[in-house]
Amino acid sequence: MNHIDEVLLEQIANMHGTPEGAYNIRKDSTLAARANTENIKIETKQDKSGIDVYIRPGTKYEVVHIPVIITQSGIEELVYNDFFIGEDCDVAIIAGCGIHNDGHNRSQHDGVHTFHVGKNSRVRYSEKHYGQGDGDGEKIMNPQTILYLDEGSSVQLDTVQIRGVDSTKRYTKVVVGKNAEAILTERLLTHGAQTAVSEMDVLLDGEGASSRIISRSVAQDQSEQTFYPRMIGNAPSFGHVQCDSILMGSARIRSIPAITANHTEAQLVHEAAIGRIAGDQITKLMTLGLTSEEAEERILSGFLK
Repeated sequence: MNHIDEVLLEQIANMHGTPEGAYNIRKDSTLAARANTENIKIETKQDKSGIDVYIRPGTKYEVVHIPVIITQSGIEELVYNDFFIGEDCDVAIIAGCGIHNDGHNRSQHDGVHTFHVGKNSRVRYSEKHYGQGDGDGEKIMNPQTILYLDEGSSVQLDTVQIRGVDSTKRYTKVVVGKNAEAILTERLLTHGAQTAVSEMDVLLDGEGASSRIISRSVAQDQSEQTFYPRMIGNAPSFGHVQCDSILMGSARIRSIPAITANHTEAQLVHEAAIGRIAGDQITKLMTLGLTSEEAEERILSGFLK
């Protein structure tokens, strides 16, 4: 790993050197490193690009790292990763994609991640996206995340776009079974002329199913964002959608939450708010010795945390 690789891996997966436990590091469309454990096996797909991750039933407190980095301008890839989590597990999966583009050609990573979560299992999945480089070639990421939650299981999904991604189209689908829970948190920052579209479909299919969608975004300069979360209650269930955005410069944001109840005992709520940073917040921090720019950065950092 060179310095650029290390910077990307630190940004997207908080990795410093070789991680403990199971991991699969993909660099420039090839396998860079892999390790399995007794309970977690990672295998290369034979029919298309990607991996299969198998987590043995009863696996507790293990972590899987599956970061992707692109450092060569002009690489465009589509990767399929499937996760099979057995019953009664408690695991964390840390993904993410970082692109360094110093060239003139487009670099693009499209990933489809599908999760099958067994009964009474708990999964924490985090995915960060980050772009850097001095070239004028675009840095594009289009992730798809599909989750199937069996009875009594829970998933906490945390997706973050840090900086430097010129265009992203994100799609998330979650099917929540009986007494299962899905908490989806998305944090997104766009700047310059970047564009971002995020769509979500959450289907509350089982009795006692519940879900929360929490979106926080900041659009700066001339960037544009569209957020379209859809919550559908097909059983006695509970769902809550919350979208909060900060608008800066001449940026534009569209937030279109939709809730659909197909059962009389489906309880669904949505909230959406778009606004600018309040001037009194800036002023208060400046009285503590911060410059206007420092105060603004402190507020944004806290909002997206």
